[in-house]
Amino acid sequence: MEYSAQTMTNTPTKAFRIAAVAALIIGVASYLIGLFNAYMQLNEKGYYLTVMLLGLFAVVSLQKTIRDKMAGIEVTRAYFIACGVATVAAIALLIVGLYNAQLALSEKGFFGMAFVLSMFAAITVQKNVRDCAEAKSETATNQSTTRQATTFVPDAE
Repeated sequence: MEYSAQTMTNTPTKAFRIAAVAALIIGVASYLIGLFNAYMQLNEKGYYLTVMLLGLFAVVSLQKTIRDKMAGIEVTRAYFIACGVATVAAIALLIVGLYNAQLALSEKGFFGMAFVLSMFAAITVQKNVRDCAEAKSETATNQSTTRQATTFVPDAE
């Protein structure tokens, strides 16, 4: 059975990368369009915008710290905990905000689903970026090793 370099390095396919970016764009755009069209005060809109930004940053940062730990890169416990707290806080703030908002149930569901889609897509895009970078460095390392192994240097006598 023949394996491609893509299979061996676990590089995500181009279709998967495009789908992840599309999901992120669709999720964030839907959330923002819904927020723009919602009948709420400007300070409420600011609250939901800030929760979305906090959530996106928190999940990307948490995913990166988890990957760093898996790769043996040192991550401080304080930062790891801060990432987890920020992720939970963003989700809790959205839930509490939507629970107390005077919106139709369908609007609350819409904001919740757009938020979840955006968070998941942000994690996936970050993972894809990391996987592609690792595959690229592995390929460069393998090519360098191959070149060194095939280079013939005659003995100088």
